[in-house]
Amino acid sequence: MRSLAPNGLARAAVRFRPASFAGTFVALMMAALIVSACGILLETGARASVPAERYAKAPVVVAADQYARLVVGSGDSRYEAAGLLPDTARVDAALARRAARVPGAEAAVPDFTFPVRRGDTALTGHGWGSHAFTGAALTSGAAPRTGEVVLDAAAARAAKAAVGDTVTLDTAAGRAGFRVSGLAKAGPGDAAEGASGWFADAQSPALAGHPGKANAIAVLAGHGADTDALAAGVRKALAGSGAKVHTGDGRGAVEDRGVGYARETLTGLGGSFGGIAAMVAVFTASGTVALSVAQRAREFALLRAVGATPRQIRRAVAAEALLVAPLAGLVGCLPGIGLAHWWFGQLKNRGAVPGLVHLHVSWIPLVVAVGMGLLTALAAGWAAGRRPARIKPGQALTEASVERLRPGVIRTVLGLGALVGGGFLTVLAAGSAGEDAANAALGVVMLFMLAVALLGPLVARLCAALFGLVLRGLGAAASLAAANSRTNARRLASAITPIVLAMAFASTLVFLHTSESRVAAEQLRAGVTADHVVTHPAGLPAEAVDRAARTPGVEAAVGLLDTQVLVSVGSGGDRWLQGSAAPGISGSGAQLAKVQDLDVRSGDLDRVGEGRVAVDQTLATSAKAEVGDKLTMYLPDGTRTSPEVVAVYGRGLGLAAVTMDRASLAAHVTSGFDSTLLVRGGEATALAPLGRVTDASGYAVEQTTDRELNAWANYTMAAVLGGFAAVNTLVMTVLDRRRELGMLRLVGATRRQAMDMLRWEGLLVAVAGIVLGTAIAAVTLIPMVRGLTGEAPYIPPLVYGSFAAAAVGLALLAVTLPARAALRGRKG
Repeated sequence: MRSLAPNGLARAAVRFRPASFAGTFVALMMAALIVSACGILLETGARASVPAERYAKAPVVVAADQYARLVVGSGDSRYEAAGLLPDTARVDAALARRAARVPGAEAAVPDFTFPVRRGDTALTGHGWGSHAFTGAALTSGAAPRTGEVVLDAAAARAAKAAVGDTVTLDTAAGRAGFRVSGLAKAGPGDAAEGASGWFADAQSPALAGHPGKANAIAVLAGHGADTDALAAGVRKALAGSGAKVHTGDGRGAVEDRGVGYARETLTGLGGSFGGIAAMVAVFTASGTVALSVAQRAREFALLRAVGATPRQIRRAVAAEALLVAPLAGLVGCLPGIGLAHWWFGQLKNRGAVPGLVHLHVSWIPLVVAVGMGLLTALAAGWAAGRRPARIKPGQALTEASVERLRPGVIRTVLGLGALVGGGFLTVLAAGSAGEDAANAALGVVMLFMLAVALLGPLVARLCAALFGLVLRGLGAAASLAAANSRTNARRLASAITPIVLAMAFASTLVFLHTSESRVAAEQLRAGVTADHVVTHPAGLPAEAVDRAARTPGVEAAVGLLDTQVLVSVGSGGDRWLQGSAAPGISGSGAQLAKVQDLDVRSGDLDRVGEGRVAVDQTLATSAKAEVGDKLTMYLPDGTRTSPEVVAVYGRGLGLAAVTMDRASLAAHVTSGFDSTLLVRGGEATALAPLGRVTDASGYAVEQTTDRELNAWANYTMAAVLGGFAAVNTLVMTVLDRRRELGMLRLVGATRRQAMDMLRWEGLLVAVAGIVLGTAIAAVTLIPMVRGLTGEAPYIPPLVYGSFAAAAVGLALLAVTLPARAALRGRKG
């Protein structure tokens, strides 16, 4: 009986029947690849940091909280929803005096950083006090006083100015002349900023447009002071102020806001897509493991007949998982690390991640990936091995000869429950709008996918019966393929399910993007009615709107201060903060209507002003707001406000979700320079001195191109999901059919006839997977896209055709290659 020891059985099965485990190995390997790659991105997002440069000499830095926080719910369900602010929140500059009195502090210096313009040249303005920690030093002249400026060599050369000269500069406080009090050499903390100018600390907050506020407070340590003790003292001194104290690499996040966005991007990508990919991988791997066990039902029946106990059978299946899963996981983690590096590099190239943030690869995501594969294999093997281990030997031999027609009762009930739940959420999503529809639609795709996985044999038998009607008229090979598919529904289901999963998720990801992009482009083209659009990389001059309005022939000129706000959406205990584009307009709503058609549905756009905003219809629906209601939002720097909704319009996806007056936003953004100027009438040549001039169509093309640059993420996700859609299962279904193929050859079938039969089976699998995946994607996309855009989904025929062709090609390739190996050397 030693040969029947469970580990011996497992080792013998893996050694002498490797084909039975090939699909299992590939499925678990691909699962580990995707999960490890997403886990690495997720961990990198959680740990993302950059070394301090500007604050390298300040061991402690005080800054405002860069997150807006919304308290949701009550009692035990009370929680805090947080959203990264679109712009920098500033700290009270007066806190520097309290921080300076902390034992061990040598000084506490408020840091002011703000944009400055001189003609077409952009400068970075600072308070002169920052030289204490950046290393900037005078080369001539004296420190600036009120009304004076110190220039670095690049700024002085561009202005052709020397000490004692006067230069005209544009700041948030307007245009003014400043006497050059000195020239300075930028320090290590200023070196990467380009041309710089330093102003008096007393005047800098006003020039920045934020009186009494500083970007941060740099706390310098006295000789021998301990950084941790100093930080603790500063926290105690500033308790109750809401300010945050940073040390180490945390200082880098204060000076580089890109770190916060990188964290959001990486955790969102690694978490959301990682969850979807993990679910696909688990479904695929568990189905493959279950099929591997089912295909060896005859072996288990014979073992039972010669005396193996149910416990030995279960232990053998578990031991097989322990032998295959860890190795497959380890092999999959290696390309997973490579995929993470490639993905991270693409994000860096597109500016989503700062250059100084590095990919963090640790053992945690690798262990999780291997462990998930092992647990999946054990759970699937246990579930699939329960019946052959439990039934009597004689019954086991009978069932091994003929496949069971129906899945188990529990599996059927769960599958029907998922199907009913998906139908219920479909109806719910169809009756919702905005983010509510999107959230419900995500539940639809999840439940329908679960239903397909659980009811796979029944679905496969139905597909085989329907497509078999067509195949029977296409020759002997096609008829045999149809008969095989009906008889081996479990094997067919294991092949169809991964294709359905990949097709459904890939279609949902890609066509959601194409639908939103199409609607946004159409709204942008229809919404911009200005004759000329003026832009400038550094922002438009402060007087650009007035100069344009005075240009002969100009009927209207409206400046747009582009930024974002965070809007509270949802209702009751299910609320969150949604980032929404919110330009500040320099004129009245009536003037805006001359250069932009927002498609106002209700209310009066001309009432937009202080404490009054206009919003897009989709956002209004998500926020449960109508004309006359108060809309809770956070301005770019985190200031909470509740303006009245005075108009609701329909072109927010292409133009802006929120329209506000400029005065309400200017004091809450870093740059107070308008980014866009819309002009009705006049000549383009007369507007050229203000910036780059295009017409409405050219501007629409530029904006659409910028939006399309983000499409790569969805296409990449779709490619990763489809890359292993059906290969593992199809390979195994063929490699484990050597006996069947050999019998066909013995009864007279030629190699070509056998290959034709397998190709027809592969085609049946691909078509069934495409049809089911398309159906699930359709019931998901229709309510989701209608809720987000008000339109039907847009599915580019070429893109959909490429998906279908890829599925068919993948199925045929996955069948053909292993089938040739299985038939090699057989006579005929």
